[in-house]
Amino acid sequence: MPQADWLSRLLQIITVTGQLEICCSYGAPWRLAKSQCAAHEIPYHIVLNGRTVIEFLETDTETAKELVGGDIILLPHGSAYVLHDGSGAPAGPTVVRQGSGGWAFKKNGGSGERLDMLCGRFFIGRPHDRLIRNCLPAKLVVRSIEGLAGDDTGSASNHLANLVALMRMEATSDKPGGDAILRGLSSVLFTLVLRAASESESAPEGLLALTGYSRLTPAIAGMFGDPTRHWNLIDLADLCGMSRATFARHFQDKLGRSAADLLTDIRMSLAANELKKPTMSIEAVAESVGYQSVAAFRRMFIDRTGTTPAQWRRLARERASK
Repeated sequence: MPQADWLSRLLQIITVTGQLEICCSYGAPWRLAKSQCAAHEIPYHIVLNGRTVIEFLETDTETAKELVGGDIILLPHGSAYVLHDGSGAPAGPTVVRQGSGGWAFKKNGGSGERLDMLCGRFFIGRPHDRLIRNCLPAKLVVRSIEGLAGDDTGSASNHLANLVALMRMEATSDKPGGDAILRGLSSVLFTLVLRAASESESAPEGLLALTGYSRLTPAIAGMFGDPTRHWNLIDLADLCGMSRATFARHFQDKLGRSAADLLTDIRMSLAANELKKPTMSIEAVAESVGYQSVAAFRRMFIDRTGTTPAQWRRLARERASK
């Protein structure tokens, strides 16, 4: 694994699954309201053709954004929002047909500007949802672009275009095995969206913003590559060729949190995975994620998950047995 491939390491630590829920084909006027999601759910929308306005219902900053064909949006914080055509006209009735794969086909009788869109959700289990929420912005928008020439043919945006085309084909054909294929493609979609966001000239806040600031890349790669090491501020700053004060300031400015806080989330996510193994004692799990003191590990695990390691292990076994 390349030194800087923290994204692959992140997706080894967490498990992301996804499902397609709605295939929309609307003519204006139309409106689609979404309530706040559970902490472990991330809604996504893929605008295939046309345009939509997404309006966030509980925010003190930007309240609306227009999305056009080729745009893909993820909502990692799960806030309530509304999608609509922007006209302000009352939406007409919608006809719903259930597909064999479980997703719905929705159409209306509107004669105005048309929109084709795929809607779904990603699922991230606890406590990994905390790591994702803290690493990603409230909304993440990328573009899939087809027909690029030269070196751009290998970009994440162009790969996204090919992936979206395949998802659309599977969704609309409604053939046997489509649900399994779309669930697999959804996991790839999540990864490619993060890669495309990190490749953009204006990477959003959070962990993706750090990827656009190459001086911090060695520290990110170090923490994800060897999270059990007893990292301190001096070690991380030295990796980046910075003083402690400069490193701490740049990290806080880019991510909105300290390196120690990110490292703790990584360790607790790893610990949650290890606790699922029946042969691993809690003492061994603590040591495997860099803690010599079981008491210190226990306190931090409770702080990040709301449960003790023993309770987490029991709950994980109960979920696995269902």
